[in-house]
Formats: sequence, structure tokens, C-alpha cells
Amino acid sequence: MNAIVKSICAAGPTVAFTLDRQTVHAYEGESILQAAQRHGVEIPHLCFTEGLRADGNCRACVVEVAGERTLAPSCCRTVSAGMVVQATSERALKSQKMVLEMLLSDMPEVGYKWNDAPLAADGGDATSCAAQGVTSGAAALGSAPGSSYASSKSSPGALPNTAGPGVSTVVGQHGELSWWASRMDVSVRSALAALRRAQPVADVSHPAMAVHLDACIQCTRCVRACREEQVNDVIGYALRGAHSQIVFDLDDAMGDSSCVACGECVQVCPTGALMPKTLIGSQAVDKTVDSVCPFCGVGCLMTYQVRDNQIVGVEGRDGPANHGRLCVKGRFGFDYAHSPQRLTVPLVRKPGVPKDPEALQGLNRHTADWSAVFREATWEEALALAAGPLKDLRDTHGRKALAGFGSAKGSNEEAYLFQKLVRTGFGSNNVDHCTRLCHASSVAALLEGVGSGAVSNQINDVQHSGLIFLIGCNPTNNHPVAATWMKNAAKAGAKIVVADPRGTDIGKHAWRSLQFKADTDVAMLNALIHTIIDEGLADEAFIRNRASNFEALRDNVQGYSPEAMAPICGIPAQTLREVARAYATAKGAMILWGMGVSQHVHGTDNARCLIALATVAGQIGKPGSGLHPLRGQNNVQGASDAGLIPMMFPNYQRVTDPAAHAWFEEFWGMRTPQGRPKAGEAPSGGSAAHEVASVGAPTSLDDQPGYTVVEIMHKALAPDSDPHKVRGMYIMGENPAMSDPDLNHARHALASLSHLVVQDIFMTETAWLADVVLPATAWPEKTGTVSNTDRMVQMGRQAIDPPGQARPDLWIIQQMAQRMGLHWNYGQTDAAAPGRPKQGTAPSGGSAAHEVASVGAMVSAVYEEMRQAMHAAIGGIRWERLERESSVTYPCLSADDPGAPTVFIERFATADGRVHLVPADIIPADERPDADYPFVLITGRQLEHWHTGSMTRRASVLDALEPMATASLCGDDLQALGLVAGDVVTVQSRRGQVALHVRRDDGTPQGAVYIPFAYYEAAANLLTNAALDPFGKIPEFKYCAVALRRGGVPAPVPGYGPAGGVAAL
Repeated sequence: MNAIVKSICAAGPTVAFTLDRQTVHAYEGESILQAAQRHGVEIPHLCFTEGLRADGNCRACVVEVAGERTLAPSCCRTVSAGMVVQATSERALKSQKMVLEMLLSDMPEVGYKWNDAPLAADGGDATSCAAQGVTSGAAALGSAPGSSYASSKSSPGALPNTAGPGVSTVVGQHGELSWWASRMDVSVRSALAALRRAQPVADVSHPAMAVHLDACIQCTRCVRACREEQVNDVIGYALRGAHSQIVFDLDDAMGDSSCVACGECVQVCPTGALMPKTLIGSQAVDKTVDSVCPFCGVGCLMTYQVRDNQIVGVEGRDGPANHGRLCVKGRFGFDYAHSPQRLTVPLVRKPGVPKDPEALQGLNRHTADWSAVFREATWEEALALAAGPLKDLRDTHGRKALAGFGSAKGSNEEAYLFQKLVRTGFGSNNVDHCTRLCHASSVAALLEGVGSGAVSNQINDVQHSGLIFLIGCNPTNNHPVAATWMKNAAKAGAKIVVADPRGTDIGKHAWRSLQFKADTDVAMLNALIHTIIDEGLADEAFIRNRASNFEALRDNVQGYSPEAMAPICGIPAQTLREVARAYATAKGAMILWGMGVSQHVHGTDNARCLIALATVAGQIGKPGSGLHPLRGQNNVQGASDAGLIPMMFPNYQRVTDPAAHAWFEEFWGMRTPQGRPKAGEAPSGGSAAHEVASVGAPTSLDDQPGYTVVEIMHKALAPDSDPHKVRGMYIMGENPAMSDPDLNHARHALASLSHLVVQDIFMTETAWLADVVLPATAWPEKTGTVSNTDRMVQMGRQAIDPPGQARPDLWIIQQMAQRMGLHWNYGQTDAAAPGRPKQGTAPSGGSAAHEVASVGAMVSAVYEEMRQAMHAAIGGIRWERLERESSVTYPCLSADDPGAPTVFIERFATADGRVHLVPADIIPADERPDADYPFVLITGRQLEHWHTGSMTRRASVLDALEPMATASLCGDDLQALGLVAGDVVTVQSRRGQVALHVRRDDGTPQGAVYIPFAYYEAAANLLTNAALDPFGKIPEFKYCAVALRRGGVPAPVPGYGPAGGVAAL
């Protein structure tokens, strides 16, 4: 594992040895090669790269060790005290050059990984941008190859000057091999060149990657990366001797194999034998930009490779969450940003064109023409038409008439500013985002129980766990890089317990799999708690010193013995007892859960049980233990932290708390400075420099919780007599017309609004129902921070320019605020008065170039205000620190605070410092199967697609891998229904129906059907139930009753890769 490899050499005692007649020091456990690299001594190497287990098979790195007859591979030879090593002796150099020449002689005449761009010999001025995470193409390719694939340095480096003073040119065509050959002055003799091996046919069967075995040197980097790092075990070796070669599965074509397209193999390949198709040939790029992946809550750091304002490649970076690893989305999922379907100009609905929610069911996202519904507008006109009617609705019908949906796909700064606009401009707390649809119930239980809605331990901490309890999650699909750490831990001896109604890929690595009956979470979990208490395994000291209400919990679970619960949950009593014992007695046991826990009407009770399970066993507040709700979207943690929820101000300050209410009124400039908190208790200066309230804007904050996502939809359809009827909405980066439950209801609610403003990068289903559509920027087109599932605040940087007239979300929010009566001036310093535009100028400022140029200053200004508002969590994480470090864990309270990866070590975040246990009882799902609707519908995600598919369905590789909507059934149900894989089936609930192709998946339990919700042509949420958990107000996406019938007419496959789609099922 990359993190472990690095930690060996990061600290500890050293040993002295002699390297090329110089005394140097190595850390204990460090190899000769690693020590040499640290001391600036170059030793050629090809099979070695930092982060992978050293293999020593290429023999390019051999050195002389005094007293030994044979040369030693320096990559896997550990330094010992007093050792005398010669890396540049005549004998060592001769052997090194011979290896390089023989390998080079076997390469094809035209390689696959080369660079013909002129490079400044000293790297030019590229380092001036390094602190900003932006590097010129020259500098990006100018470091020694293979030093660390975790740091994205496996590209060929700059070669000695051959093109005149100050200029060098990379002439090799075989990546690192050419680099080292040139560095060592190695050329291939004609006699060896004549013996070049036969050229095998290239394998280009995979949508993303090409295999050219004529460039393979059999270094086994790809094998180790696939088998040991990602633990996918797809790549192996076949045949013997001169005929040996890497193969995929049983010598299948790569595109036909079980490859999950993580791209780890192409990142580590030193010669171009395995390459992303977009980078075959010249490796020259205009620049590389360090950023963070936007596709899930893991928060992998990565580097964009940019050429001609296009992202042509992505490499994993050595971030604390991923250590160089990526998944298929992070590596190959960014060409959506270049889609011709991007919104590039503001749009306004044409007069008299109705909003027809029924038309969405037949709409083809990729071919629909908006020109019959919308007309183009200037930004000034569009902003006036967007904000003006919202302001009129507020002034006419009151604060509750407006609502806003923000986004977990954007930045912290966007989330913070959006909720501030709704609260101070709209005047209500009717603001929410997709956390309501994923982990709202988990957060409700965590805030109630431990006082914090975030994780206690980070994912990587599973390396210290004796047992990993995974429930209601599918990390290999939804958090693929996180899953690699779990699989690594299992290989190192940790026990994985998987509890899920569906069988998932991570179950292949499980010690025990608990495939319990859907909707029986509480029964199963209470049985585990019962066993721990009943068998005397509870941590009595922990309970006595750090928990409250244990007696009520103990009394409640007395009736939940494993023997009593086994018939209910479907897991044998002995298995339940065995798992409970293993969990309670493990050196550290971590619970990680997903939306299979939270998306129920009893989601909060499910999470309460998990908190109780960890508490009674004392498995919290120490390494390898704790509670971890796996966050689904890249910034759902950060958006919630920033206050994008209806019942909390930023940093989870309740809107009903008079002290918090007063504090934010003052901080946001809605009060006089009287009563400002003392220095150290609150930020100094507030945000007065950024805003001045004006006539018409609310002068106080709402002191009551706002409505949640589904409640807002209900209120949109409320009668006109309802004083809290929602009449206007502003939706940024969300697509409730696809993501909400019971879509027919949600779409009619959106269509009924008097005014709807949608801000997005594509014409989403929600945008089709809008009055005004504002074109925004995609993630690679903007700078900002996000907070991942591990509580890491991380920096994303702009890599490319937005298309057309698309504008950054922060800029748009500020323009909307100004037109709602809030004269904000974040990032602007030329106003005539604080917060006000110059006299005679429009609030939008000046030219488009000036507007966009000011956004950089705007982002840091908004972040600074947010940091002050959240000083109790991120007070020590200044913008400059993030620019320098890229990732900092919170809570972090000072500049020298490293952050706290593990919390609750001594006390919980509750008022009394104790965990508050809440007993839970069995509550059935809102809708149970019956004779008319005998199947259970389970919805979720796929590895290749994310959320409603607006981005990933427009990413060519991702859509080629999974181009069509499917319904998964087990073999027994297929047989009973007379179906075979590839047939069409119609799935119907009490709310709607979809027709789609059938896929066989024996992990799906009998009596259930699984449908991903990313496919607009077969929208799973037409079927789902809007019944809510009473505490978290989350809909029950994971359970409703459906009927299946053979036949139907599925929508035509609209994506990039329909060919062979049905056959692949």
C-alpha cells in the first residue's frame, strides 16, 4: 500500500553506509535505491516505482555491494549498517547499460509514449506556478521517471541538451526506457536491433485503453498495481520463457475482461505498452494542473493534463485519501466538460410556451432542441429576468414563498454563498441540497448521539482495524478507491463483514457476509448489540465513563436475541453471535455504511443502532475503530458543513438557537455592531466589508427551520391559501426532476412554480421546466475547496476555460444577490462605497473578462468569510495554507494544528461530552409487497455512472462501458418470470413505470429488482416512494413495492456505446 510504503521511510532511526565512496544515512527498512534517490544519486530503474512492492526483475538498477560476488538489485536490497555500495562502478554501469540496450532493442520502431516538444533546460519558469498547482508542460515532463507513480512522475523526463543553448528535446519514443537510455548514453547495436521480436497485434478493444505488447518489458508494474494495489486481479502472466506475456483474465481481450478501468496499469506502465488512448504518441501538454476529483466523497487528489484547453489525461496524485490511486470516473470521466451539449449562453423561456412535465418522459437529453422552448438572452437581461420575479414573489407573498436547492457537486464557497443568499436575500431557511436524499438520517442520528455529523475516523484507518463492518454500502462501485484500502486491509489480515441485502463485489473479500432481508436492519443490529451485552463482551468502563442512557438501550434489546431475530432478518443466530463476538473483541473495529442504511423511513433508527453497537463494544475514539458514513458526492460533507441545510446555519448551528441566530444576523451585517462577540469567540470584523443590506432585503433571519427537499415539492403544490406555499425557486447544480422520489409528483411541482431559475452546465430535466436558465462552469473550469468524507478540506483548481458565455457559479450567485437587494462585492475593490457598485454602472461590474478575472479574488474572499463563520472547525485552515498543502483535515483550529484524523478520543462533541444512546425498534417500510406488487425495488448507483448521469452519461468512456439502463434480477426470478438476460421487462409501481433490459445478477436477492437511477430514459425515481424518515426527512429510496411484466418498449439507447449492449448482458 502506498501509504505504508511511504511511512517506512518517513521517520525512525537511521543507519550509515557508503554509497559511491560517500558516507550517507538511510532509514531503517529503506532500500539502496530509495536512499540513493534521497541523496541525489541516479540509478536507472524500470520495474521499481514508489508505492508498489519492489520486485527486482528488470535488473536495470543493479549495484556492487562489497564482499558479494553478484550484483544486487538496489530496489529490493535493504540497506544495512556499514554496507559499502558502488552504483557507478565500471562493473555496475556496464550491467545497467546492457539491460537498457537489450530492452531498447526489442522496442517497436515507432513507440507509443514520447515527447517532441522543446523544453527549457532548467524547466523554464514553470516552478513559479507550482504553489498554485499549475505547471507548464515542460516542467511537468522534466523530472526523473518512475520516482513515484503516486506523485504522477512516471512520465519521461527532459533529456540532455541536443537542440542548442537553453533548450532540450525529448527524442525517445519509449517513455522511461528511452529516458534512461539517453541518460546513460545507451544506443542499440545493429546486431541486436535485427533480432527484434515479432510485433503482436495491438489490443484496442477497450474504450479507454490500448494494449501494445510490443512495447512491454515485463516489468510487472501493471500486475502489481492491479493485483496488490487495486486488488482487482485482472492482469497476470501466461506462457513461459520468451513467449511469456501479460494477459487479462484467461487471455481475454482487455475490453472483454473483468477490468474495471481504474487505469492504475496505464499510470504505472513505464514504456507505453499500456496507454490511455487519448495520450498515445506525443506526451506534450500545455500544462498540468493539480486538483481534486469531483466524482464521489473519497476526494482523490489528481493532476489534469491539458492540451489546447482540453483535458487529455488525468493522473492520480499523492493525496491523503488516495495516494495516487484513481477509479474509472476519476481517470476517464472528464470529457463531459467538452460536450457539445454544454450550456453556453443564458436562456429565457419564450412567451406562451407551457411547462409540460409529461414531455420529460419522452425527452432525449442528447438530441432535444431547446430552441422551440427558450431564446438566448444577454447576461444582463437574463439576470434581471431571473432575480426580478423572485424578488416580487418575496415582497408580495412573504419569505416562505421562495426556496433554493444548492449543490453538493460544487465547492464549499458556492454552498456557503448560496445558503447565505437564501437566508439573507430570500428571507427564509428554505434551502437544502442532495444530502436530504443520501445521509440526512445518518447526520440526524450522529448529531443526536455524538454531537457531530461527520466521520470519527478516516477511511485509511482501516489499515489499523482488526474488523471492518460494512453495511448498506457498495464501496467497489460507489467509493472504488476507498474499497482498495479495505481490500488491502483484508489481505493484511483484517476481517471484513459485509451486511447488505444485495451481494456485492466487496463480499469476495469478506470473512462473513450477512445478506439480510431488506428492511430488517434494526432487527439484525439489535441482535448484535444484544449478544455483546448478553455474553459479557460490553466495554463497561467505556460505557460508564462516556455514555448515557445505556440502561434504556440494554432493556430495549433484551427482546432482540439472535434466536428471535434470525427468522426476521434471515441470518442464522449462530452467525449473528459469531459476528458480534468478533466485532467486540477486535483490536479495532470500524463501521462504514452507505445509503442502504440511510434511505429508509427507519434510516435514523438504523444509524442509532450503529452508534449503539460501536459504543457498547468501546469501538470508537481509537485507531481502526469508529463510525464512518461514506459520503456519496464530492462535497456533500462540505455543503452541509457550510449550512446548505434548512435547520442549521454553517457549522451546524441550529436556526432555532437564539444565540446562533443573533450571531449570524450580526456577522452577515443585518444588525448593528452592538453586542459583537469578544475577540477569540467569533471572527473579527464579520463580513461588513462584503455587503450592505438595502431597502427591500430582509433585515432579520428566519428563526424557524425551513422545508426539506421533498417538503418543498409538497409546498409547491399546496393551495394558494397556504401562507407557506412555495411559489418560486432558484436551483443551482441540482436535478430534482431526476433525483427526487416519485418523479411525476416532483416534476409537476416544479412545473407549477410561478418562477423557476436553474443554474447548470447542461440542459437537465429540471432546466426544461425553468423560466430562466443560467449557464455555469464545470468543476475543471473553476477554483474552490471541497470537504470529503474524511473531513479533509481540499483545493480544486481551474484547469480549462469555460465555453462560450458560461460563468462561474460564485459570480452568478453574487449577481443574483445584488438584484435581490444585497449589494455584495466579494473580490471587487473598485466600488465607490463598501459593497456598492460605482454610480452609473450596472451591478454586474464591467466586461465579461473583468467579471471572470475577479472571480479568483472572490473565491478566496468567500472562503475567508466561511472560515470565520466556521472557526470552531476550520479556523486554522487559511486559504494560503490550502494553496500550499492542498489538503488539511478538520477540526483544525490554528495555523500549526495538523488536524485531527481521529476524533472522540477523550470526549464526544455533545454538550456533556458523552455519547447519547437512543434505543430503536422495528419499523416496517412504508410500502410492503403484496399480491399486486410482489417485488421490492432497490435503487442505487453503478461504478461508471454518478448521480443522475448529467455528467457521466456525457463522458464517452463511461457511457461506452455502461450505455443502457438495466434491471437486475437473480437467476431464480428470471426463470420464474420466463426471462433471459437481455429481455425487456416493464417495472411498475403505484406511481409510474419504466421499460428496460434485464441483467442477471445473482447478488440481487430473490423477490427484489435493482435499478440504477442515472438513466433518464428509464428513470428509476418514477417508481420510488416519497415516504420520509420522520427525523432526517430522507425518502425511502431503498424500498418500495413493484410489479414486473415481460415486454415493453424501452427508450432507444442514446449514449456513446450502444453497440453490443444487450449482448453484453
